[in-house]
Amino acid sequence: MNDKYFYIYNNLINYTRNKELYKNLNREDNFSDRLTLFLLHFSFFLKNYKNQENRKILQEIYDYNFRQLELSIREIGYGDQSINKTMKDYINLFHSMVSEIHFWDNLSKSEKLKKISYFLSELQNNEELLSYFDDFNLNLSKKTLNSYLKSVSNP
Repeated sequence: MNDKYFYIYNNLINYTRNKELYKNLNREDNFSDRLTLFLLHFSFFLKNYKNQENRKILQEIYDYNFRQLELSIREIGYGDQSINKTMKDYINLFHSMVSEIHFWDNLSKSEKLKKISYFLSELQNNEELLSYFDDFNLNLSKKTLNSYLKSVSNP
């Protein structure tokens, strides 16, 4: 598989490693928490760059990211049978996220909080997460897809 989307994947992973995202978790964070946050970041990424012109590139980025996720799941020890079910669950979760945040910019604060809480129910202070994802969304809208393809962006 071509690694030309490595920078994008790596940036999304770096955003997901932000310790501030986990400080309101009432337990030690785990792979599932990190993957959920990764998928949420990726959802915002696709939302911001989705247009007819970027369609082919975004499909390649989607394929690359999910292939990398599958490799990560294999690395932590899931067997072949459980990988298919696990990947199906995460892909369904991701598509649900994409659908829910599609009109993010037009939602009220309470509606946004509801959506954040739906995907990150284990986290307590979702107001901080809402602020974080509003800022993340805004930062994405200020950059071009090409800037993510060509360089490493600082999370």
